[in-house]
Amino acid sequence: MGSNSAANNGSTGVGRRDLIKRSAALGLISVPTMSFLSACASGGGDDSTDDSQGKTSKSNPFGVQKNSKLDVVIFKGGYGDDYAKAWETSFQKKWGVTSTHTGTQEITGKLQPRFNAGNPPDIVDDSGAQQIPIDVLHKNGQLLDLAAVLDAPSIDDPSKKVRDTLIPGTLDAGMQENKVVALNYIYTVWGLWYSGKLFKEKGWEEPKTWADFLAICKDAKSQGIGGLAHQGKYPYYINVAIMDLIAKKGGLDAMKAIDNLDPKAFVGSEAAQAGVEAIYEVVEKGYLMPGTNGLTHTESQTRWNQYKAAFITCGSWLENEQLKQTPDDFDMKFMPMPLLPDSKLPYEAIRAGSGEPFIIPAKAKNLPAAKEFMRMMLSREWSTLFAKEANSLTIVKDGVDTNVQLRPGTQSTVVASKAAGDNTFRYLYTEWYSEMGTAIENASNELMAKRIQPKEWLKRAQAAVDKQAKDPASKKNHRD
Repeated sequence: MGSNSAANNGSTGVGRRDLIKRSAALGLISVPTMSFLSACASGGGDDSTDDSQGKTSKSNPFGVQKNSKLDVVIFKGGYGDDYAKAWETSFQKKWGVTSTHTGTQEITGKLQPRFNAGNPPDIVDDSGAQQIPIDVLHKNGQLLDLAAVLDAPSIDDPSKKVRDTLIPGTLDAGMQENKVVALNYIYTVWGLWYSGKLFKEKGWEEPKTWADFLAICKDAKSQGIGGLAHQGKYPYYINVAIMDLIAKKGGLDAMKAIDNLDPKAFVGSEAAQAGVEAIYEVVEKGYLMPGTNGLTHTESQTRWNQYKAAFITCGSWLENEQLKQTPDDFDMKFMPMPLLPDSKLPYEAIRAGSGEPFIIPAKAKNLPAAKEFMRMMLSREWSTLFAKEANSLTIVKDGVDTNVQLRPGTQSTVVASKAAGDNTFRYLYTEWYSEMGTAIENASNELMAKRIQPKEWLKRAQAAVDKQAKDPASKKNHRD
């Protein structure tokens, strides 16, 4: 399972072109040279020092101390943690710094007591179902402002700042009150997934309209196959479908209304009503994969891998998370959310941006090494190590060597990204307002179980928005 994710890119470009250029380098697609958007900036910094502080120099901007120790905690989910072990080996070889490595899915369980005691790790991949919400950590003053890392010289080209080597817009998801406090490292797309093999066998075409999507679900049901699977115990996933439909139906304005806590974000929004009613139609017509509401993410995904459902909603960590459960000839495919009538965004539009937030706690014992570790994460060498081990692209422009071959599902996200061009969007409320996000997920859980109707879902979602809007801190986050 991956992670959820101030947007001065309007959430349209989000570095699409850089992804295309990088994919062309991988030989996956052929595209002409394009100009690139400029990256966003942020200020501030924190240079706490202690016994781990060594001498700074051009090649050692943060003063990494040889023979010091680094405490690394990695969410061991869809991307595993082998990539981090490879990084740590490289780091020790270069700096003589030994790492304590923890790979776990219990981020909150293992780390909350350490944060509370003022003894956090040095660097953390804070992701997964048990993620400690970034906004909560930030409000408690527990996160380092990453400006010093982003403004440091790039390892690959010291004449450039690190931030200028990243895909434009990818820092936005880690911003709180205009400071980057989390580095969302992985370039992610969200949408629907299906088996190319199953579709070929059944004679189904990738559905571009919601009517065509429902037709496939109906045909699947008649053959004893579920139409749509979702990861019922984590309603974050069905919200991928609901929120994508809202954004595509109402355009970027409908999306920004939710992030900006508009009093008509849900109640009074034609797009929101259409989106939630469309998903509820799947429930009402019995097109859900039987039992999906009660399953975890991996349980639902594994049944989908067993051809028990035509579609599933997820982000692009899905392929790597399901490697052991996916048949060799499954031919995993990604597709954009199909269109409702009179949608403002085209079919090719996709939710895209950065995911998997890495943080440096403000009270980390070895801040110099933690900052250098993050700087090295944003090098071509470490980005390529990640692609090899985790079958995914990072936020580093041209960050993957040409000899790395991606698997079918990830390759299909590259094709979808090329087709989308600048037609991308990305919600930020999940990062800014975790309590509101949870309230909307809880409403979706009730909706999928038929305990509430779409009208009540809209009321509950709007109530969550209105409650959040009353918090004075909310005024510090805004999308233009």
